[in-house]
Amino acid sequence: MEHKIQNPIIPGFYPDPSICRVGDDYYIVCSSFELCPGLPIFHSRDLANWEQISYAITEENGLHVEKNGNTGGLMAPTLRYHDGTYYIINTNFCDKGNYIITAKDPAGPWSEPHFLDDVPGIDASIFFDDDGQCYIMGTGNVWDNGAGNMERGIWLAPYDIGQFKVTGEPVCIFNSALRVGASPESPHLYHIGEYYYLVIAEGGTEHYHAVMVARSRELFGFYEGCPANPVLTHRHLGFRAPITNIGHADLVELPDGSWYAVMLGSRLIDGKAKNLGRETFLCPVIWERGWPVFAPETGTVEREYPAPSCLPWTPVKEEATFDDFDEEQLALPWSWIGTPYQINYRIEDSRLHLPCIANKLNEEIHSVGWIPEYRKDTCVSMLARRQRQIHATATCEMHFLPKDSESAGLAVMQAMNHMYVAERAVTDKKQVLQVKRSTSDFDLPPYIPGFTCHTKEEIVTSVPWEKPDIILQMEMDGERFHIRYGESKASLQELAVVDGALMNPEKVGCMVGTMIGMYATGNGRDIENEAAFSWFEMKNED
Repeated sequence: MEHKIQNPIIPGFYPDPSICRVGDDYYIVCSSFELCPGLPIFHSRDLANWEQISYAITEENGLHVEKNGNTGGLMAPTLRYHDGTYYIINTNFCDKGNYIITAKDPAGPWSEPHFLDDVPGIDASIFFDDDGQCYIMGTGNVWDNGAGNMERGIWLAPYDIGQFKVTGEPVCIFNSALRVGASPESPHLYHIGEYYYLVIAEGGTEHYHAVMVARSRELFGFYEGCPANPVLTHRHLGFRAPITNIGHADLVELPDGSWYAVMLGSRLIDGKAKNLGRETFLCPVIWERGWPVFAPETGTVEREYPAPSCLPWTPVKEEATFDDFDEEQLALPWSWIGTPYQINYRIEDSRLHLPCIANKLNEEIHSVGWIPEYRKDTCVSMLARRQRQIHATATCEMHFLPKDSESAGLAVMQAMNHMYVAERAVTDKKQVLQVKRSTSDFDLPPYIPGFTCHTKEEIVTSVPWEKPDIILQMEMDGERFHIRYGESKASLQELAVVDGALMNPEKVGCMVGTMIGMYATGNGRDIENEAAFSWFEMKNED
């Protein structure tokens, strides 16, 4: 039987993959933006079957993220291994910028962040040369265009990894593969044979995303672009290609000398939307005439490839679909939106208890700078999981009796306050179950000067419901969302059918993907009430 690699290899909102091989083991780290814990790490022995083993940064080792537009926080990590130590370099847009964390085992524990006050810009990366010397690189306005203006490019500098310090003057080694190419970023460097190879992203992380390659015989020489650039992109396939946004690649060599690349991409839903966000894909790479050829023969990332024959087929335990909250610790797939400073949740009597804190799920979004004001008051009382397939169903059992302004229920959330909620609430002094939709109007992302935003909320439907116990369900069938309720799973009835495309904020480029989960809120006031959830089930169907 021929085994197959199925793309995406890590489905759902797991973007910006960086891969590292150590012996027979392969590890991938992904961006997590405003989710807590941060930077999920996956392990595989065959490149096909991946299992999450940890988060690299958590509340315990110093993660600070804020619930805002879901477009800030942790972006573009690079994972590398050298001399017995794993390193992740990353940018936290909710904290002090660039930092490095270290571990002896990718499963943890990881160190507290070493913030890098001498490393500017975004998408910083590290490179260990054959002699063990470390170098650091990043993206910034470092390219002199000859007309007195500095444009974005890639810089490189020697680095003391033991002291976490730049030890030499940064040198601009590349600007862009295409003339006035947009957004050259996310650099990775490799020493292969007689050349140093630079792999970057270009075109922005949306439809025009692409992988570019350049090379130089000298580490600090100016890198010549590959004549075939872009070496991988799907932008030429049009806006209805089933896989789009392909870019942000990282290379890995297998024991037999073959090569593969991981990269981000998005699956198009119903020919129009990308609610799942950016996911992790993989393709083979071959070398011809001193240059890498990505996805040879077709030039596009396919939905499946033959598994590498040199690697042992190693199935992993599938992610659990059902959580009855019998364990004291939350399972790995769960995430908070923002670091949960104010959320005194607890698991007790086989129930998850969420308090009704003041913050709403759709608090107005504020503008952020490179290093924003450090805030601990933005978290929301929501525990969520990623939607991982185009067809997915989330169901939970809730015990909750609202008394005042508080509400609780099940929510499906995207970026920039785009969401649907099915919640128990009190309206006009009547106990109800209602579906609400939130969207927002904005022209720029929150990290661009001039950002403004206005969130709109509307009640889609409402029915009376007096009982404290209820089963809530949301089925995402493409962009057709079915919202159901009842006293038991066997007696569910439809409350609403809504258009999921309305919560797909294309203007922020699907930087994040859909999160689904349980929540409670006091809607502007801290209220001494809580919602208790007996179980949660998340079924993702390919």
